Formats: sequence, C-alpha cells, structure tokens
Amino acid sequence: MKKIVLVLFVAMIGLSVKAQEKTAKIEFKTETVDYGEIAKGSDGIRVFEFTNTGNAPLIISNVRSSCGCTIPKKPEDPIMPGKTGEIQVKYDTNRVGPIRKAITVTSNADTPTKILKIKGEIKAASSGTK
Repeated sequence: MKKIVLVLFVAMIGLSVKAQEKTAKIEFKTETVDYGEIAKGSDGIRVFEFTNTGNAPLIISNVRSSCGCTIPKKPEDPIMPGKTGEIQVKYDTNRVGPIRKAITVTSNADTPTKILKIKGEIKAASSGTK
C-alpha cells in the first residue's frame, strides 16, 4: 500500500512540474497567402500575421524561403505571450508566371518549424494596342 501511495505522489509531482513548464505557441492567421493574378512589376510585399498563444516569449530564430526570388523578413524582438507579430515576404514580381513558394519559419514554439506558402500568378503587362 505504501508503494502505491508513493508512486501516486511522485506521479502527481511530475504532473504539476510538467503543467508549470512555459512554452511559446505560434498561431498564424493564415499559413497561405494568395497573390491572385497580379501584373508584372506590382508590389510583391505580403504579410503573414501571427499570435503567440503560449505562456512564454516567442523567439523566431530563422525564416528562409525556397528560392532567391522570395525574401522573408522576421521580427527581431521576442513576441510576448498574447501579442501579435508579422513575417514580411517580398516576391520578385518581375518574373512572369505562376508563384508557388514555401517559407520555413524556425522558432522556440512548441511546434518549432512551420511552413508558410505563397501562391499566385504574375501576368505580363498588356501592350494596349489593337
């Protein structure tokens, strides 16, 4: 009987320590940004908004894209619990054709790696003549 009580006591202490651990959590408003159809040379900047829904500061350590045509910009400061932040992405809109790119976000969140996506299509400027 004493062994059972001891095991239960140790298990309860273990659970309470686990419950007190602080973790950051990143929750994106959307994980895909659709540029739609835009003209060549248009504004290529879009923003991924997120919230730290955890109980510890969120630190984004790295943001990288799947190619050199997409330049992501991460927040430099920690995002405190309950606060929002953004990752800015600039796509080179001088490249005509479909957009299908991935942006990898690395952080101290409970899910340390997130993949964000951009999609759309860049259309060549029409000549305007008949």
